[in-house]
Amino acid sequence: MISRVLAAASFAAAVHATHRRKGAAQEPYINHPLEVAQILAEHDAPEAAILAALLHDTVEDSSDDPEPVTLEALSARFGAEVASIVAEVSDDKSLPKEMRKALQVKMAPKKSDGAKLVKLADKISNLRAIMLAPPASWDHARKVEYVGWAGRVAAGLRGVNPALEARFDATYREAMAALAREAA
Repeated sequence: MISRVLAAASFAAAVHATHRRKGAAQEPYINHPLEVAQILAEHDAPEAAILAALLHDTVEDSSDDPEPVTLEALSARFGAEVASIVAEVSDDKSLPKEMRKALQVKMAPKKSDGAKLVKLADKISNLRAIMLAPPASWDHARKVEYVGWAGRVAAGLRGVNPALEARFDATYREAMAALAREAA
């Protein structure tokens, strides 16, 4: 397992080499998929979900690259199950942002168990980022809207891993408390 995880981490690092997070800290983007994978590993997720966590943004984030990452390439390199999970958690960037967000809420309950795990860990990571280093352009209302939306997505991801769900719930409460303190 460790060699496949390291291969996926290395692959994702190469894809995200020039990408930065949106937060004020502008940290290297690879930190996000690494955190999502770590959250899953800490919650005994299956290997396919951990690999998909590392790779979950590679297709979306390489669309403008000279050689974009495809689901077919991920399938050939990491297996059909991993590519399938990545496909399920990827947004269709050709759609308007509000439609993509609405689809995440609507489709969450219909996802495979592996995709639910990756999505839930992704939301945990994103909520942590909102608390620690939100994008400089996000005002309080934008942060509140994001946290509420993440909660609506997570509601549809339940029933696969109670410990991971509890971790999301705790992170959600922490984010809401931080926002309440910020508003005071």
